[in-house]
Amino acid sequence: MSDQPEGCDGHCDSCSQKTDTCQKPKKADISVRHVILVLSGKGGVGKSTVSVNLAYALSNHGYQTGLLDLDIHGPSLGKMLGIEDLRLQAIGSKIMPVKVTGSLKVVSMALLLNETDSPIVWRGPMKAAAIQQFLGDVEWGDLDYLVVDLPPGTGDEALNIVQFAPNVEGAVIVTTPQDVAVLDSTKAIKFIEMMDLPVLGIIENMSGMVCPHCGEVVDLFGKGGGEKAAKQYNVPYLGAIPIDIEMRKAGDEGRPFIVRTPGQTNPTWDAVDQVMENLIAEVEKRDA
Repeated sequence: MSDQPEGCDGHCDSCSQKTDTCQKPKKADISVRHVILVLSGKGGVGKSTVSVNLAYALSNHGYQTGLLDLDIHGPSLGKMLGIEDLRLQAIGSKIMPVKVTGSLKVVSMALLLNETDSPIVWRGPMKAAAIQQFLGDVEWGDLDYLVVDLPPGTGDEALNIVQFAPNVEGAVIVTTPQDVAVLDSTKAIKFIEMMDLPVLGIIENMSGMVCPHCGEVVDLFGKGGGEKAAKQYNVPYLGAIPIDIEMRKAGDEGRPFIVRTPGQTNPTWDAVDQVMENLIAEVEKRDA
């Protein structure tokens, strides 16, 4: 039996009740080669859109992929994947993830709620317990990648997943080009470094807008902020994804953009696929 104080959330370094007998949380017993964290310094930069399309792209390339939605207070992946009417089921002591394809499985708080507008009013310890369950009590099977969509900022969810998940490869930081977003993304970079994890790269989302009439790209929010931050902090730059009306429609309709237009000439599709290729190359480089 653990000697941790009641309600312990595992944040040992900042705990006022910490004693010499406190035990660090055990890593979840799941079979996964690479856990990829996707986070941002602020909201509204399209982090969940990137997570969904990245996970789908990995799946499309033959990798067994899990997608874990840890935006507990604002889960959106169910809607974006068109599975919001499905619910997680239990078989014995295990929770079964929702299968989107033969190689893509998803777990989200959205798949547990009876009503889509029900708020989740939880403090840190309850969120920590849920994250442990989403890892250790889910029948994930053998995964090549587990993509973790985190809420904006550097709070409990990000700390918990680092503590509980095995084989955390590192983090992908999503930003938009303008200075205010890049400033917040640099805080996320510093946070990951404090966790002794590598930053696998920065993705500049909403990097220009694809005109629906002529197909030209307009720099609506500027361009190059993510690449500049990557150079400044000496971390990889994974690429830029433009704003595309079709990508917005894809999220609203529950069919990710990356599977809507494969093989067609489209700068956004090519950009997402290139980001995925760059991420895999970065992971394989670290494994070498």
